[in-house]
Amino acid sequence: MSAVEKLPDERLLIEAAQQDPARFADLYEQNFNRVYAYIARRVRDRDLAEELTAEIFRQALEHLPRFEWRGVPFAAWLLRMAANAVHDRWRSDAREGEPPDEDVPDPEIDRSIERQALLAKLVDSLPEEQRLVIVRRFVDQRSVREIAHELGRSEGAIKQLQFRALQSLKERVRK
Repeated sequence: MSAVEKLPDERLLIEAAQQDPARFADLYEQNFNRVYAYIARRVRDRDLAEELTAEIFRQALEHLPRFEWRGVPFAAWLLRMAANAVHDRWRSDAREGEPPDEDVPDPEIDRSIERQALLAKLVDSLPEEQRLVIVRRFVDQRSVREIAHELGRSEGAIKQLQFRALQSLKERVRK
């Protein structure tokens, strides 16, 4: 088994959770802080942020069987649901006469999420070893030496894979 095959793949975690809902806990653990922080920044009320975060994960678990992997991070799906939940809460509060929170909704954050999703899709389309080097280097923040050791390759080979991957990503972004 190669080092690439040993890596926990988000897609595999999703598929496992779709088969056995008890496996959803892994996805929850990976994404809870990001979803909670996103909501908390917008509602500025800890109790409400906790309530909405719990609701997002309840919905995610409920709709997980229909989730289709398209190369976009699972967090993007969760954050889209969170944005909708915050927006719905804001509209509900406005109908009830409560003053809206000034931060809701934030189109710049929506654009940022879309850019992150596009970048993740582009990274996923790279050849397997290039993708692994990019993820290890920039997501996991590993050194070239650590990646070389993990993959059983020279540091020069890892630098070359990183260079080719970045060049390929630049070309694809231009398109």
